[in-house]
Amino acid sequence: MAIAIVDYGMGNLHSVGKAVERLGYEALVTGDRDVILGADGVILPGVGAFGDAMVHLRESGLDAVVKEAAAGPKPLLGICLGMQLLFSSSEEHGEHEGLDILPGQVVRFAPGELKVPHMGWNRLEFLHPENPLFVGLEAGHVYFVHSYHARTEVESDLLAVTDYGHAVTAIVGRGSNFGMQFHPEKSGELGMKLLGNFLALTGLKA
Repeated sequence: MAIAIVDYGMGNLHSVGKAVERLGYEALVTGDRDVILGADGVILPGVGAFGDAMVHLRESGLDAVVKEAAAGPKPLLGICLGMQLLFSSSEEHGEHEGLDILPGQVVRFAPGELKVPHMGWNRLEFLHPENPLFVGLEAGHVYFVHSYHARTEVESDLLAVTDYGHAVTAIVGRGSNFGMQFHPEKSGELGMKLLGNFLALTGLKA
């Protein structure tokens, strides 16, 4: 089978698909329920505003499909905005309900000396190096572009952070569901290795 990349009209689909293929897996960019649920792994990408993304997901019915995929054993990965959508809510341009796969809220960086959006290379700190996502890896720098960040309600869901004036959620995970705030496909060797470790959880051979 293959890796389904959820197409709901708001995502860096091409770059994520190419990265999956470079790692030796078949990528299916799709909005088809049966294809998504029949795939060996699911990636939810995202670029843009949280509220707009949730409107697109609900109007297409893909919100229920992603939730159904997340409830099963297959690995699911949210990237950038896709990671934020996994949470309960966001305060981006008003209050918006998320997919509520992971409890927590997406909030704006506090105004101050730090530039918003947070954009550029920042170093990861692995909080749970035993997690299969980190097998064979050493923490390094990855590429971020975001104005909002997630606050997890359950401490064990937080797998990695980065420092941007304070500890910022970088990678989350519970069971077979994961999220990366940064763009692994744009984060050099470490980003591709993290993506590769996620894809390996499908049991498919690259």
